[in-house]
Amino acid sequence: MWMTRRGFLRGAGLTGLSTLALGSYGFAIEPGYRLSVTPYSLTPPNWPQGLRLRIAVIADVHACEPFMSAERVRAICERTNSLQPDVTVLLGDYNGGHNMASGPVMPDQFGEAVSVLRAPLGVYAILGNHDWWHGPLPNMRGDETKAIRSALKYAGIRLMENDALRLTKDSKDFWLLGLGDQMVWRVRRGVFRGLDDLDRALRAVKDTAPAILLAHEPFIFDRVPERVALTLCGHTHGGQVHLPLLGSPVGEHRFGHRVYGHVVEEDRHMIISSGLGTSIVPVRLGRPPEICIIDLGDSTPSV
Repeated sequence: MWMTRRGFLRGAGLTGLSTLALGSYGFAIEPGYRLSVTPYSLTPPNWPQGLRLRIAVIADVHACEPFMSAERVRAICERTNSLQPDVTVLLGDYNGGHNMASGPVMPDQFGEAVSVLRAPLGVYAILGNHDWWHGPLPNMRGDETKAIRSALKYAGIRLMENDALRLTKDSKDFWLLGLGDQMVWRVRRGVFRGLDDLDRALRAVKDTAPAILLAHEPFIFDRVPERVALTLCGHTHGGQVHLPLLGSPVGEHRFGHRVYGHVVEEDRHMIISSGLGTSIVPVRLGRPPEICIIDLGDSTPSV
């Protein structure tokens, strides 16, 4: 049966409106106004009985105006506090990731915004590739991370780089390890050299208490030993676009199957956050900005 001209035009119009609405949602609503709290609950192998630990994860803030303004970053931090984590970690990429912005969020503004973060066992951070590559926006000159380091210090957040810190919860010890970024310098297309030194971080672990590794990029996971109970990563933005049936085609092309969520390989555990901000283009679809809340040693998470 042939479609009438009027029917064709009506269908084309609806398709156009749907495409426009979807595009507007992806470019404005989801990246700029949505916020998910994504819970995980797991007990890694050899996790000490009776140690229940809640970790809040903030990744890939990519602060810039208008969608990830200093005011919004502060509100996200306050929401994170309301989840009552034992420890909060920031996984790098605080600078804006694209130039499609109405303005930058300067490091001092960012430091003021994240200074509201609170957790009984502390707030810790690592750096990401965008913190090394450029200033508050990609078209702004970088300073080899001096300003963002000062911002984190102002906020009372400890920056970790290839080192480890022993923490105690309920009279039980665990280790928090922070890795230097793996993509500091571009060698050639698709090949980078970093400041990561996993062996050095592991040498700082002095006993058999469980270890949790913070690494901006998930690429290191192949080298992470079973000694590490859990690796926490960002960088991928979960592909930034996740479509029904199709998944995250761009993300999977760039990162393989390690794009998002809880990855288990040979009893080794990694959680990749989709983060908060955007890079390359300011779009999110099916991967809204998220705070991850991870309950270790507790099978009944509540958020």
